[in-house]
Amino acid sequence: MLNKPKTFFDFCSGIGGGRLGLELNNLSCVGHSELDLETAKVYSSIHNDKRNFGDLTKINSKSLPTFDILIAGFPCQTFSIVGKRTGFEDNRGLIINYLINILVEKDVPYFIFENVKGLVNHDKGNTLKSILSQLTEAGYYVHYKVLDSQNYGVPQMRERIYIVGSKKNIDFKFPPSILQNKSLENFLIGEDNKELPTDNLTFTKYLNNKYNKDKHDLSKLLKEDYLILDTRQSDLRIYKDKCPTLRTGRHGILYVKNGKLKKLSSIEALLLQGFSLQTANLAKFSGVSESKLLGIAGNAMTVNVIQAISEKLLISINEKLSDIPIERNEQHLCLNQMIS
Repeated sequence: MLNKPKTFFDFCSGIGGGRLGLELNNLSCVGHSELDLETAKVYSSIHNDKRNFGDLTKINSKSLPTFDILIAGFPCQTFSIVGKRTGFEDNRGLIINYLINILVEKDVPYFIFENVKGLVNHDKGNTLKSILSQLTEAGYYVHYKVLDSQNYGVPQMRERIYIVGSKKNIDFKFPPSILQNKSLENFLIGEDNKELPTDNLTFTKYLNNKYNKDKHDLSKLLKEDYLILDTRQSDLRIYKDKCPTLRTGRHGILYVKNGKLKKLSSIEALLLQGFSLQTANLAKFSGVSESKLLGIAGNAMTVNVIQAISEKLLISINEKLSDIPIERNEQHLCLNQMIS
């Protein structure tokens, strides 16, 4: 029987970006699972919730409460172009199997998964095809799509694959792009972050290395507020009106404000992930170091995207419950059509 979802469980929770997105649609969290102790500390600080079931691979499904939606940003390192892309050869790539077991054993009606875009073409698409096959064999209608966070109210270029499943065919449609004011000025607020002197020895050497020498006029760059400078291993990449993808290992993002260089702070990183300033401050005062918090923020789900996806999921369920005829969207076919 089809029921309107009210509760969810937050697996591979990180600091709960997905949770915040679901809660914005009036859904209630009944527990979470996070292995990293410092990340769990930040989660507890943000959500005032210590119901952490810990290591997903050691959870007994019978010990879990009943819930309507399973949400998980399962480990992405094994599928990312940044990592070694070992996929199922890496134990972290097998977390999806534990999640599927929980779906089956708890008879969960709906799920939302998030992963890096690299999962789409990993092993020529065979890895994703295998995951989708397992999900349909578990009894789910499955839809997937790559969405970019910058199209949902935050100025961060962040492409991620989202996989949504349901026990009943509810003709789910992914949310369209949302047009909102997303000026960097509202996100790069300059609180608690350090200015970087333009004559900083490390930065000066960086500008004058063999990759960047004579390519950039720093005096001109400093005249444009909110210009973002991404100091990668070699080349310098410059962005206007948007921020490059935040990720765990990227701490080299600078920006211009009032003619000075500033380092991206953890609070600003969280704002770029859709967290409110109040929530970002709770994370800041969790006691976790600034460097670690920057990495944690880069690994979070974008709140806005999960809010938009879960809103469309609820709309689809309500339409099904009301027996309202809905037109089929051929771009998001159910799994048995996609993989045939």
